[in-house]
Amino acid sequence: MNKTAVAIELPPSTANGAGPHGVNGKASASQSRAVRRRLPNERHSLTHRFSVGGHKGYITVGLYPDGEPGELFITMAKEGSTVSGFVSSFARVVSVALQHAVPLEVFCDKFTHTRFEPSGFTGNPDIPIASSIMDYIFRWLRLRFLDKQDDRAGMSNMPSPNTNVMGVITDQADNDAQPSDAPLCRQCGSLTRRNGACFSCTNCGTSTGCG
Repeated sequence: MNKTAVAIELPPSTANGAGPHGVNGKASASQSRAVRRRLPNERHSLTHRFSVGGHKGYITVGLYPDGEPGELFITMAKEGSTVSGFVSSFARVVSVALQHAVPLEVFCDKFTHTRFEPSGFTGNPDIPIASSIMDYIFRWLRLRFLDKQDDRAGMSNMPSPNTNVMGVITDQADNDAQPSDAPLCRQCGSLTRRNGACFSCTNCGTSTGCG
């Protein structure tokens, strides 16, 4: 019977005998772990009173010094109820996630328009009807924090009034200052502008009145 030798390549070992998934692997895993950014002991907060389908409650958002949300508390009027315990526990999860750099926009995209009871009218003109308490909370958070950031970004991208806009305004003023006796172009019918002793059409370039 012929015997065939098979060579098996072993993973390289370090000086202390630990393989690639040993101590070094644990160190790399710990370095990639998210770091929690805690709020200061004294922080500003924002409290909002809401009502969804007759169920009243309060949303309290703790803020970082830069105004970004870092924690969420939800208090329902009916303490001890199932809804109250659920939303309070859920708020703790959101708070921990926000402090671990999970964007608020992720929560708003996931939980907006979720449907379960209680639902109904809210009395808030910005959010008149909510399909659930989660729907109302994250739609309100989007309006309060994310939409304002988009508005500030849009304002920063607006052109300076000293550049193109002023040029348009100046051109418009020049057009309005044209003499009332300017004739119409014989070729295209557009209003002409005075060019020295003649009148030239700004549309087709035809000159008139020089003969």
